Amino acid sequence: MSAHTIYDNAPIGALVAWSDGTPRPPERFTRKLSAWQTNNSRGRLIQKQGERGIGNVSLSASFTLHEADYCAGGVIAIRVHRTFSLDSKLDFTVLERPAIGSVRIFERAGAGAELIHLAAHRQAAEEWLSRHGYPRAVLEEVTADEVGADIVEGRAVA
Repeated sequence: MSAHTIYDNAPIGALVAWSDGTPRPPERFTRKLSAWQTNNSRGRLIQKQGERGIGNVSLSASFTLHEADYCAGGVIAIRVHRTFSLDSKLDFTVLERPAIGSVRIFERAGAGAELIHLAAHRQAAEEWLSRHGYPRAVLEEVTADEVGADIVEGRAVA
């Protein structure tokens, strides 16, 4: 499916894969494999941003996926996020939707807020939030109504 379909239909917290459709090169071709992995990977949908402008510059709508965390000594040193515009030529697939009862933790309230964690349930979300410093964080539970509405309204993908 297209980037536009992901933007319109995939819920925040969904696991999304992207691909350019080319076959994976053998492991011995490390540079080719590294380039291929740039266009063929997966990540969790953490943010959707509508079209916006800054001065005379207009930015198209986009969505951001959290691809990986690189840790050292239990501390996240590098967090890899990939942002795709709706013009992307890559093919996207929703691998997994957030489970009913799971809780999204956003950095702040409002449109364009970034998902910082997806907890299995509210108690786990509150426990996670107590260990991490996000004073303006907002919790949002994934409900059966939300999942049902997506299916009825045709927003459910994969």
